[in-house]
Amino acid sequence: MNHCVASCGEWTGKSLTVVKTPNLFSFTEQTVRRRVKTCTDLCFPGPNVLLLLVNPSDFNENDKDRLNFILNLFGQTVFRHTMIVITQKEKRICPAVKELLKDCGSKSYNMVKRDRKQLMGSIDKIVHENKEQFLTFTEDITRPECEQMKLPLNLVLCGRRGAMKTSAAKAILGQTELHSVSNSSECVKHQGEVCGHWVSLVELPALYGKPQEAVMEESLRCISLCDPEGVHAFILVLPVAPLTDEDKGELETIQDAFSSRVNDFTMILFTVDSDPTDPAVLNFVRQDKDIQKLCQRYGQRPVIVNIKDKEQIPKLLDTVEQMRCTNKPCCYTAVTFARAQIDLITKNMVTRDEEKQNTEPLRIVLIGKTG
Repeated sequence: MNHCVASCGEWTGKSLTVVKTPNLFSFTEQTVRRRVKTCTDLCFPGPNVLLLLVNPSDFNENDKDRLNFILNLFGQTVFRHTMIVITQKEKRICPAVKELLKDCGSKSYNMVKRDRKQLMGSIDKIVHENKEQFLTFTEDITRPECEQMKLPLNLVLCGRRGAMKTSAAKAILGQTELHSVSNSSECVKHQGEVCGHWVSLVELPALYGKPQEAVMEESLRCISLCDPEGVHAFILVLPVAPLTDEDKGELETIQDAFSSRVNDFTMILFTVDSDPTDPAVLNFVRQDKDIQKLCQRYGQRPVIVNIKDKEQIPKLLDTVEQMRCTNKPCCYTAVTFARAQIDLITKNMVTRDEEKQNTEPLRIVLIGKTG
């Protein structure tokens, strides 16, 4: 097993998530960082307890040093949340394990006993003593201050052209191989580190022409993939070309699905294969009436990027950061989406009432002296 795996269940009425990590001792430091980050993501917002499985007969000083590196990725309070689980019956405990037990405040459990109630009791005690606080991933010990990880970003690529969205996703994440949404009817999520940010990027498939139920299903899935914080930016991917009827239909479908609330969180990304400062490109964006209407709708946030030039990606993320700082709230959340659906239902009900009134038979009585 090379990746973290999460299992969910219930214990005494509480939901329980257990994340099993691979053998972190066998990975490079960079890979360990990624696995620990994934571990905390799988039990968001972070683990309450760490269980260290230790075989006393196969644990030495080098292992302890390596373990300290791993544990430090969880922050300075890690040992308050950590318990040693002895996996083998041993009469003697080596100095390295004794020192580890001391660091953990002598919190330990012996698997030989197979007493699940005792194990869970010890876990509950750790949670209670730490007032239900949790650990988070930190890279304080591995990065200089100027290279600290910035806040994570949740981005959604939308628009009609699937291949163009996938090309933009590859450019943003700096990855050459991604599962494409261009031939898929479902959202696809990618992740990676970009300019110091941990970026979660969702490709929303084209919605125009789909049944209303399918549109709502994919819209909700898109938001759910960015839980729990929400979407920081919807990035509308367009070519430098006039909007087609299908483009306009896609824009209206997105507007209907997410409501006008989505406008505050949307920016336009024009992708080009040449110089983005080419006068012909700039003049088109500034003079095309349909494009200008879109820019006004989305807060004048167009970004033109040559997706083959990695050095232009920071410009895109700077725009997202500006939106994040300006918008209150800073994200389009599941609650925002729910309110949008309520607005849509209310609008449809009013429209039906108006149609009903308009189709009511008209009855007229003429009264007068003439025949």
